[in-house]
Amino acid sequence: MTYDALLWLSFGGPEGPDEVMPFLENVTRGRGVPPQRLAEVAEHYQHFGGVSPINRLNREAIAAVEKELAARGMDLPVYFGNRNWHPMVEDTVARMAADGVKRALVFPTSAYGGYSACRQYDEDIARARASVGRDAPELRKLRQFFDHPLFVGAVADAVRVAHAELGGQARTVFTAHSVPLAADAAAGPPEEGGHRYSRQVAEAARLVAAELGIDGYDVVWQSRSGPPEVPWLEPDVVDHIDALHAEGVPAVVVCPVGFVSDHLEVIWDLDNEAAERAAELGMGFARSATPNSDPRFAELVVELVREHTADVRERKLSQLPAAGSTVNGSPCAVRCCEPLKRPTAAARAR
Repeated sequence: MTYDALLWLSFGGPEGPDEVMPFLENVTRGRGVPPQRLAEVAEHYQHFGGVSPINRLNREAIAAVEKELAARGMDLPVYFGNRNWHPMVEDTVARMAADGVKRALVFPTSAYGGYSACRQYDEDIARARASVGRDAPELRKLRQFFDHPLFVGAVADAVRVAHAELGGQARTVFTAHSVPLAADAAAGPPEEGGHRYSRQVAEAARLVAAELGIDGYDVVWQSRSGPPEVPWLEPDVVDHIDALHAEGVPAVVVCPVGFVSDHLEVIWDLDNEAAERAAELGMGFARSATPNSDPRFAELVVELVREHTADVRERKLSQLPAAGSTVNGSPCAVRCCEPLKRPTAAARAR
């Protein structure tokens, strides 16, 4: 099958102080997040001048992918669209249609399953196509890549560099964005694909540790935002640093294995909060780089594309199911990774 373009689909982020609150309102629309919580998160962005690095990093990654495509003789223009901020995916798909694109592949900037990491991108695609109407191009999402050898190799080398920075004994701690336990289990029991997100994160951590020859490591979570009465994946990375200190661990290398680029959650929750807590405790701290700045990341994206355009065989290092994969893959269940039903304002007030 032939394709006319590649759509790079990401989360989005503000690129100026005046964009912060409108962006956060987009992210949290319909979720009942109180204004005071939005104000707290907005302060994190203002700490960096109201700019998230994510759009810049996506543009840099797209440029690397365009270079890799050209090197392989592939004439495939790359379009950039976001879920929550400009360039919005609806506008991008409209431009694709105006440019005559009939069929395109979609690279979502997440390696994992789950609602926000996978299914919501499907919803983004459907919403964008519906907004364009009958002239919208056909859009096919590329597969999850948490266990691809290029992804694992890039993450492993970044962890190796971080260990070298500390130059001594340090515990390796892998972290990813926390989600509610109910959301993680939304696809049913593990044998039916349930807990896909946390299992995939744990598997990616295992593969990276194996690449490094590390036997002892931890998988923790970060950036939870829900009410305290709702259970989320734990332990939190800062709480875990406290626990490691109590055990006498002298230093930590934190690897944001759940992120492909430096979201604000990485540079605030890890480079500020986690790093500051380690410093308060007198612990060595280093954070490994996210993989999208590694040349292998562009190679990975192009290889995923070539699975559809050149019948390139999939490469996977695990047997876990992954959406879109034909190697031990499994179709998503009918109710896989559904969004949580959130209480109404009246119910929250009771």
